[in-house]
Order: sequence, then structure tokens, then C-alpha cells
Amino acid sequence: MRKSYSTQLVVMDENQSATQAQNGGFLKSNIFMLTIPEIDGGSNLSIKINWSQKVVCSNGEYSLNVPFTFPEFINPAGKRMAKREKIRLNVDVVAGSELLFKTTSHPLQEVRRQAGSIGFLCDNDVLSWSKDDFSFSYAVSSSRINGGVLLESASVHDFDQREMFYIYLSPGDIQHKKIFKKEIIFIIDISGSMQGKLMDDTKNALLSALAKLNPDDLFTIIAFNGESHLFSKSMELASNDAVERANEWINTNFVAGGGTNISHPLNTAIEMLSGARSSVPIIFLVTDGTVEDERQICDMVKNHMINGESICPRIYTFGIGSFCNHYFLRMLAMIGRGQYDAALDVDLIEPRMLSLFEKASSLILANIKMDMLDEIDLVEVFPSHIPDLSSEGPLVLSGRYKGNFPETLKVKGIMADFSNFVIDLKIQKDKGIPVQRVSARDQIQLLTAQAWLSENKQLEQKVAKLSLQTGFTSEYTCMIMLETDHLKKIKESSGSKEVLKKKLSKHDANVQGQRTILLPHVGIGFGDLKATAENTPPGYETKPEMAEIFKAASNCVDTVCGYCCCMCCVQCFSRMNNQCLTVLNQLCIGLGCLACLECCSHICCCGDDN
Repeated sequence: MRKSYSTQLVVMDENQSATQAQNGGFLKSNIFMLTIPEIDGGSNLSIKINWSQKVVCSNGEYSLNVPFTFPEFINPAGKRMAKREKIRLNVDVVAGSELLFKTTSHPLQEVRRQAGSIGFLCDNDVLSWSKDDFSFSYAVSSSRINGGVLLESASVHDFDQREMFYIYLSPGDIQHKKIFKKEIIFIIDISGSMQGKLMDDTKNALLSALAKLNPDDLFTIIAFNGESHLFSKSMELASNDAVERANEWINTNFVAGGGTNISHPLNTAIEMLSGARSSVPIIFLVTDGTVEDERQICDMVKNHMINGESICPRIYTFGIGSFCNHYFLRMLAMIGRGQYDAALDVDLIEPRMLSLFEKASSLILANIKMDMLDEIDLVEVFPSHIPDLSSEGPLVLSGRYKGNFPETLKVKGIMADFSNFVIDLKIQKDKGIPVQRVSARDQIQLLTAQAWLSENKQLEQKVAKLSLQTGFTSEYTCMIMLETDHLKKIKESSGSKEVLKKKLSKHDANVQGQRTILLPHVGIGFGDLKATAENTPPGYETKPEMAEIFKAASNCVDTVCGYCCCMCCVQCFSRMNNQCLTVLNQLCIGLGCLACLECCSHICCCGDDN
């Protein structure tokens, strides 16, 4: 092996944040492009990719879907290769619970079963690579709310030497669980940027949510741009007549136009829900923009929560695209003991928004408290405000502490019939589950939201350290690609006894046969006030520069078509589904190869300034 390439996270300094690196990045929210500078012809490629994703829970069933689809064009033409697929799956379940296997896309064999852990394996020679993503679903049998606590000690290299904990609370069998009655106010952004498909998908999701309300639920709708527009000045029962009138009102009033003012409708909603007694008050906020008074909004909501009733309004936030401040929305949801979700890809607005509504409308345990955590030394809990437990998935808390953790953890709450609930969670130590890895992503995002709100540089540094330690990206770290020339490394090592030490944060440094290449920042940022003020719709973000072969293809297409606007093409590509992008990928590669031929040299002469 002559050369190898690997990615690594480094702390982002001011010079790197200003550098316009164009060697990869996200084409779409689920498509990451990385350009390998040089590959010799006839080389064998070995690729290793690590990533993390959450297991999805719905209707008491847990499901995992991993990208495992390989298109035909990845097979070298005219070369027969032995093909082998190997999938290893380990499932850890709550102690004392039974794992109920549901479905799988690939043939799995059980190879290991221990207390609380089961292992599966698929290892086969195949004629062609998999044409389906790997999916696996299961359920955990339990007739009641259950959970546990996992503890893990910090490693010697950990920058934070406090112990770690991971608390999970599962709804159990949901068939006979009673859910809370709701008083819900939908606050929907109808500013000028919410036009076309964005507005249509948001309306469809809202109409579906209204249809799922129970007859004894109360609701109203506030549409906002620079002003607020109310469906009703008081809460209405979700009768068929009221829902039908709401549908007509939505179709009439949901017209994109105007600016963005979140504070006024949010204040109005909190005041309208201040008298809720026998139900859970819920605010469901949807926006695609950012505003200047976001920190003031958070302070206002904090004051309402401190001075509020026994069950304060729960705030669920949903962000669309990358122009809104997702950390503001995350912080707002945490303060309001709700949940946050987003559709960075505008094609996912409807399913993601409905999924968040399902969680908000299926609450079975509220006002959850764990008083014993307050008695532990130097304890830090994520999230700091404990949300309610929904039948749509488990509740997870994580954090750090110093000293001794109690042998059992007492959890208290209020059931849907307003009776008291108490459970003692058992403590498990060193069970082989990587607690830090499992909880790192959520902790990074919550700490970033806190750093944004408080404008605290020390918190920013803490996020950066956690990002480097766990390998999860953050707003304060960036990704570099290390190019290692192994032949050069051997020559330099043999010719010198001392190894030159240089920090990897130095852009384009060369360290003993290594070259570092700065990659584009992959953070989502803290919103875009200019784009919001100009009502720029999500999906018009700057895309990473294409690889050389795609440049050649684009020059070829430019010569043939001659009249297409590049920005229109970029915007068009960003709205394509994955299947269309795959077909376009193959077409561009083919055109790129043609463009490189001498007989097409007049096409290749087109400049790169198209």
C-alpha cells in the first residue's frame, strides 16, 4: 500500500473558519461527498466508514435501518471479483426483559445469547452486492414502565475525570397505557420563505395532526409572519366540525409572505395555556427562519416556567432547512420540557413533523423527577430539564458525577389520570456498553445550545474537547483529511532519527510523509439572519465544489445546452431524490470520461467559470 487517506477532527481556529475549503461536504443532508486527491490506476481500494445513528421507536417497536445498497456501476467492468457480505449485529436489552424479534432484510443467524445481550451474524458469499438497505426490528416485552442506570468510569485519557451515567426509561407495553389529554397550540411559520413545497408539506402534516386529535382534546392554530393570525381566540374542542373549520381556515390563510416574528405568537400561546388544569398544555412551533431576539425569547420562556402552574406548557420545536437556528429551537424545547426535531432535507418535512407530533400527543408520564441526582457531588445532567415520557419511545438522560452513585435511583412522576408514579431503577456497572459513545452526540448538541445561549467560551472549548475525544463533529471543530505517503514516510524515518512534531490544526502541514487537507465545515451553524430577512427558501444553500470529473462533465453539458443557469442547476439538484441523484451521478461520470477524450477536446476547453 503506497498511500492511505483518513479523516480526523481538529479544533477550528479563526483562520480555518475563514478558509473556503472545497474538497467535499454535504450535497444533501444524507449524502456526504469526499474527494480522494489521487488514486493510481489498477489500485485495490479498502474503505472503512464509521458513523452513529439512533434506533427508531414507533408503536412499541424498535427499528434500525443502515445504508447497505450498492449500485451496479461500482463493479469494475470486465473484472470478476469474489464477493462476500458480512453483517454482525449485537443487541443489548434491559435486564429482565425479553427480546422479541420482528423483521430483518438479510438472513441473520443467532450466534450468541447472554443475559441482556444477543448477537446475530450474516456471513455469505454472494453473486452480487446487496441491493437493499439493512433493516432490523424488534420489541422488548414488558407490561409496565421500566428502565435502568448504566455507569462507566472515565478513561485515563478523558479530559473530564468524573464518572459517567446513562439513565433510560421505557414505556413498556403501550396497548393499555392511558395518555394525557392535550391542550395544544400549533404555531406555524407562514413567512415569505415558506413557499411552494415547504408550505404544502407543512399544511399536509398539520392537517394530518389535526385529524389525529382525540375529541376531548383542545386546540387552536396561530399562523405567523411579521404578524400573528389566530384560528380562534380561545381553545376549541377537537370535534369533527371544529377540525373541518380549521382545515378551511388553513387553506385560506396559509399563504407565504411577510417577515418572521416568533416572540409575539409564542407569548400569546403561553398566555392562552396558562389556565390548563386537567391536561398537558403543548406548544408546537414550526419555523424555517432565525430572529434577532432568540436569547430574549429563551429568557421569557424561562420566567414563565419558573412562575407557571403545576404542569407548565410543553414546547415542541421543529426546524426546517439550515437557515433557522437549530440550537435556539433545541434550547427552547429543553427549557419547555419538550422535544426538538428538524428536517434539514426539505423532502422530509411531512414525515419528521408527524413523528414529532406523535411523541407530543402520546405522553404517559409527566413532571418526572429524580431527586437523588441532586444529592450527588458535581452532577451534570443532559438534558437539564427532564422531558415527559411518551409511548412513542424511551426517555434517555446522561451525564457526569463525582463520588458514589446510589444503589438504586428513585424516579417519580404523574400518570395520565394524575395519580402518582414511583419506580426504583437498578444500577449496572461496567456492562460493556460504551456509555460515552452512546450519549456523546446528544451531549455535544445540548452543550452547544447552552454555549450559544450563554455566549460562554469555556463551554465552547468543552464542546470541542468532547468532539475530539469521541469523534463526533461539532460547531467548534472541523474535519481534515490526512494523506499518508507510506513510501515517503519510510524514507524520511530511515534518514532522520527525530520526528518533526507539528499540530494537525495547521492547515496543509506536512508531517513525516503526511499532508493534511482541510475539509468544509460540516456544522449546521446558528441560523442565517440575512437569508431569513430576504425570505430565501431552504434548499438554496451553497453546495460543495464538484470533483474534477464532474467539472468536466458540467463543461460538456454546458457546451451542449449552453443556456442553463448554474444556480438553477444547483437548486434543481438539491431537490432531487436519491434515485435521481444516482442516475445523474452515472450520467455525469460517463460525460466526464467523454469530455476527457482528445476527440472532445473542444468541449474540455470550456472554462471553469460557468
